[in-house]
Amino acid sequence: MVKIGIGGPVGSGKTALVLNLCQALKDELSLAVITNDIYTNEDANFLIKQGVLEKERIIGVQTGGCPHTAIREDASCNLEAVELLQERFSDLDLIFIESGGDNLSMTFSPELVDFFIFVIDVAQGEKIPRKGGPAICRSDLMIINKIDLAPYVNASLKIMQEDTLKMRGDRPFIMSNLQTKEGLEKIVAWIKKYTLLKD
Repeated sequence: MVKIGIGGPVGSGKTALVLNLCQALKDELSLAVITNDIYTNEDANFLIKQGVLEKERIIGVQTGGCPHTAIREDASCNLEAVELLQERFSDLDLIFIESGGDNLSMTFSPELVDFFIFVIDVAQGEKIPRKGGPAICRSDLMIINKIDLAPYVNASLKIMQEDTLKMRGDRPFIMSNLQTKEGLEKIVAWIKKYTLLKD
């Protein structure tokens, strides 16, 4: 079983990514999702309402504080959720663990996830990739989402790509618009090839 952490700032498209990935993979893999919110189960409830997976496959964790603590310093509540999902579904292939909205310094505990996808969005400004930080520089895959908004926020996708290449070296990144599913096929292909080791 593989555990993939999905992090990024509030509103960057983390839940939209989880939704799209579940829709794309649910017919060929046994999936589950853990979401993290500070005081609610907002993201878990959204995914359940979308009917993307059976509700028993989705667990909402209320962190009650800084979102990074529950995925890094004290991941016990998330580790318990992983254990519960494994008890419910012994055939699990993949669990997505979505962090609460966090900043560029976020990372996941290696005890909690096997791979880390970091999502930013163009509306946060073209300077975001060059600000660096652990999430931008060291995540296994970075997604620059909402590329359709670039003209409305005076952001240059070319500059964002160049800065991302400088900060990440040979680590992969994908430009996307998850509302129209642009880039989704590449994200799914990356997951299959690099995390599930399928061609």
